[in-house]
Amino acid sequence: MSLEAASRLDKDMFIDGVWVDADDRTHVIHPYDGELVGSVPLASEAQVTEAVDAAEAAFEASDLTAYQRSELLSATAHLVEARADDIARVLTSEQGKPISEARDEVDRAVQTLDLSAEQAKRLFGEYVPMDAQKGFARDHCFTQHEPLGVVAAITPFNFPLNLMVHKVGPALAAGNAVVGKPATNTPLTAIALFECLDDAADAIDADVPDGLVNVVTGSGSTVGDVVLDHDAVEAISFTGSTPVGTYLANNSGMKEVTLELGGNDPTIVWNDTDVEQAAAQVVGGACSNAGQVCNSVERVIVDEAVEDELVDAMVDACESLTVGDPFEDGTDVASMVDDSQFEDVVDCFEATVEAGATVECGGNYGGDLGERVFEPTVLSGVTPEMPAASDETFGPLVPVISVADFDEAIEEANDTNYGLAAGVFTQDIDRAKRAADEIDAGGVHINTVSGFRTDHMPYGGFEDSGVGKEGVRYAIEHFSRQKLVGFHEGFTA
Repeated sequence: MSLEAASRLDKDMFIDGVWVDADDRTHVIHPYDGELVGSVPLASEAQVTEAVDAAEAAFEASDLTAYQRSELLSATAHLVEARADDIARVLTSEQGKPISEARDEVDRAVQTLDLSAEQAKRLFGEYVPMDAQKGFARDHCFTQHEPLGVVAAITPFNFPLNLMVHKVGPALAAGNAVVGKPATNTPLTAIALFECLDDAADAIDADVPDGLVNVVTGSGSTVGDVVLDHDAVEAISFTGSTPVGTYLANNSGMKEVTLELGGNDPTIVWNDTDVEQAAAQVVGGACSNAGQVCNSVERVIVDEAVEDELVDAMVDACESLTVGDPFEDGTDVASMVDDSQFEDVVDCFEATVEAGATVECGGNYGGDLGERVFEPTVLSGVTPEMPAASDETFGPLVPVISVADFDEAIEEANDTNYGLAAGVFTQDIDRAKRAADEIDAGGVHINTVSGFRTDHMPYGGFEDSGVGKEGVRYAIEHFSRQKLVGFHEGFTA
């Protein structure tokens, strides 16, 4: 086993300021070789309810100022940074991504916490000039932000640290209490975050009430049903599959819901760009984290005039990647998170080849490569109805669709029920502006791939890709409510 710095980790849940076990536990497995990493409790409905109740009580008891909330988040950032190497190793142990990518994720999480700490002190309202309407020249109104209450933060396996921070950081910055629920197969990294939050609460000069932050582990359906039914949960922030997100949306009632769901993200490569540089970015965007990224490059749409050149350059880029043990510093692509995810990608690949696509490179999986490892694979001759083009593959497949003109490229980019992100490589400003206007996605990036994301920008999609935005300032808007305060001419005795 390659977990040289990550001994077995048997962790508990954090509820109302106490680390607690449950009657049953579940194992956490290293994806690359199937070895046991550790275990976490399987929370009961009663324990999830206890966590929400504790969060509600803490929210009602908390009198933390904006400065103190900023201190709490800043102190957490410092503690995560101090534990960065250990947390990165835990992340790779349970998720399987290369250690270099795990280190990058920890670094991003520190920055996201720092951004949240800064934003906690910037919850500005605005003055509303009442004399814009006749008869109200002597009235004065302004807005102020207020927290919602309890925020449920439910995260997936692919970025188990930074995606939890993207929910917990803004929720706390806005003044809320939090109940976190990490993915069952990658809970240990999120627990490390809550350990840092617990330690930070003790370290700062403020009375942080027990229960302000909680984390429960186990069945998504158990946790989901409680947070949907509990009146104290005012907001649900979920990142994961579209079917689960749809279920949450349909059953959440009046709760504030932010849903970051799937994608079938296109990147267009046109004939006026540097094809070799575009190819390198496309392959990186398709194969990072073994393709297990919501906004990864899922479809490459190329001008037929440069198709052969692009395919050759992508093959070179794929063949330059090192596939193997995620704990080796030089590894670029390692295993997928579990058997189900691996088998879905295998099925998609085989069905696409059977439908007529050509394997330009790669196409090998499992066996000597390692458990749940799929080689970076370029597929040419792909048509829109083939599974690698029509489905969210969530694996290191790079399907290439050629088009005759830019009208067809835009049409193909929009030929999906998703709308998360898109990339366009072109040096023509008019063509770039047209793509930005006409591609139906939450983000359109010119001269980079769909997978571009920074942690302070608004991030979220349209259609089946979800509702709402992440990105610290934008998430805070979902985790707070705006109140109008008006001062009007009083009555004299």
